[in-house]
Amino acid sequence: MLATRGLPPYVLREVLEHNPLSTFIPKEYNGRGAITSEALSMLETTSYQSLPLSLMMGINGALFLQPVANYGKEEAQKSVFQRFLQKKNMGGLMITEPDYGSDALRMQTSFEYDEDQDSYSIKGLKHWAGLTGWADFWLITARGMDKNGELGRDIGFFIHDSSNGGIEVLEYYKNLGLYMLPYGKNSIDINVPGTHRLEPNTTGVTMMLDILHRSRLQFPGMSTGHLKRMLDEALDHCRTRLVGGQSLFNYDQVKERLAQLQSYFTVSSAMSFFTSTNIPLEKNTSRMDVAANSIKSVVTDYMHEASQSLMQLVGAKGYRLDHIAGRAMVDSRPFQIFEGSNDILYQQISESVLKKMRKSKETNLYKFLKSYSLTENAADYFKDLLNFEIDYKLPQRKLVQLGRALGRIVSMEMTLKLGNTGFNSDMISNSLKVLRSEVHSLVSTFSNNEEPSVLEDYSDDSSWLKFVKA
Repeated sequence: MLATRGLPPYVLREVLEHNPLSTFIPKEYNGRGAITSEALSMLETTSYQSLPLSLMMGINGALFLQPVANYGKEEAQKSVFQRFLQKKNMGGLMITEPDYGSDALRMQTSFEYDEDQDSYSIKGLKHWAGLTGWADFWLITARGMDKNGELGRDIGFFIHDSSNGGIEVLEYYKNLGLYMLPYGKNSIDINVPGTHRLEPNTTGVTMMLDILHRSRLQFPGMSTGHLKRMLDEALDHCRTRLVGGQSLFNYDQVKERLAQLQSYFTVSSAMSFFTSTNIPLEKNTSRMDVAANSIKSVVTDYMHEASQSLMQLVGAKGYRLDHIAGRAMVDSRPFQIFEGSNDILYQQISESVLKKMRKSKETNLYKFLKSYSLTENAADYFKDLLNFEIDYKLPQRKLVQLGRALGRIVSMEMTLKLGNTGFNSDMISNSLKVLRSEVHSLVSTFSNNEEPSVLEDYSDDSSWLKFVKA
C-alpha cells in the first residue's frame, strides 16, 4: 500500500513530549488551565499539518479529558491528569455499538453496581471508537440493569484503566481514511471502582448532551487549520500552474472556487471565535443544540467541499493517497458522519427552531429569526426571502432542507460578530456573499414542493436496452 496505517511510536512520543493535551487540563492539576481558545488554537495548528493527528488530540481532549474535568470525582481526576502529564497517556470514548449508531440511547452495554465492593460490572460490545487498542483510558457508556435484567433509560459514564484488562479488540477495521487512527470492534467485560463513575449534575442523558455538544462546538479547532491548509495549497497551485499560456489563478471559475475556500476558512474562524468567547470549560452546553449542531454540520460540510475543490483544481495528480488533496478528501469525509450524521443534525436544528417558534406562538420565519439571538443580525439579509409562514409539521426531507439553510444563517451571525472585532473586512464581506448565495439556493430547494418517491421494485421496464430497436 502507498499509505501505512497507524503512527510510528517515536513520532507519537515526540508529539506528546510537548504536552499538547495539557491545554485541556485545569491548572489545579498542573495543566495549562483548560482555556477554550488555547485548546482550539492547538487543534488548529495540528490540523494544518495533519487532520488525523488533530482528531487524535480532539478525541483525547473533548471526549475524555474535558468530561473527566467537569464530571469526574477528585480521586479519578488526580490520577488521570497526572498520568496524562507525566506518562503521556491517552484516552478515548466508547458510545457507539454495532446495532445502535445514531440510536445511542438504546445501547445494550449494561452496568450493575456491587454495593459491597463499591464497583460497577460493565458488559457489552462497542465499535468505531477512535484509538481502539491504543488508549490508556476509556470513557465507556452503559445503561443500568435491574434485577429483572431490564435496562434503564439513563446513561452512565465510567472511566476504565486499560491496564486493568477486560477490553478485547475483536477486530481492527480497515477504515477508508484517517489511517493514523485505529478503529475496531471491542468486547467489554470490566469492573470499574465507584470512584471512577462520572457524576452528572442532573441525569446521565443531560451529561451526555453536554459532552457531545461541547465536542461539536469545538470542531472549528480542527476545521480551521484544515481549511487554511486547503486554501494555501489551492492558492499556491493556482499561482504556479500555467494553463493555456496563463496562470490558473486568472480563470474566473477558479477564482470562484478560491473565493469559496476563503469563505469556508473565514466562517470556520468565526465559529472558533464564537466558541472561544462563549464556551468556557465550566459552561453547561446541554441546551446549546442549535449552535452546536449548526457548527458541526456546516463546518464539516465545508471541510469536505474544500477538499473536493482542491482535488478539482490540482487535477489528476491529486488523485493519489500520498497527495494532500487525495488524503484530505477521504480524511475529511467521516467528519460529516461521526458525532451525529449531518442529515440528522440538520433535522434536529429545524426541530429545535420550530419548537421555539411554537412556544413563542410565532409562525413567520423571518420574524422569529430576527428575535432569536443566534440569527438576529443575519436575518436582516433575508428579510424578503424568509418572510413566510411556516408549517410546524414538516416532512423529514423538508426539515433537513430547512436545517441546512438555518445552519448557514447561524454561521452568518457568527461571521458578522467576528467582523465586528477587526478581522479582515474583505474576507468577511466575501464570506457573507457566499453564505447569502448558499441560503438563497437552499431556501429555493425547501420551497420547491416536488417530492419524488421511491419505487421499492423498480425492475419493471427499467432496462433501456430492451427499447432499442434493431
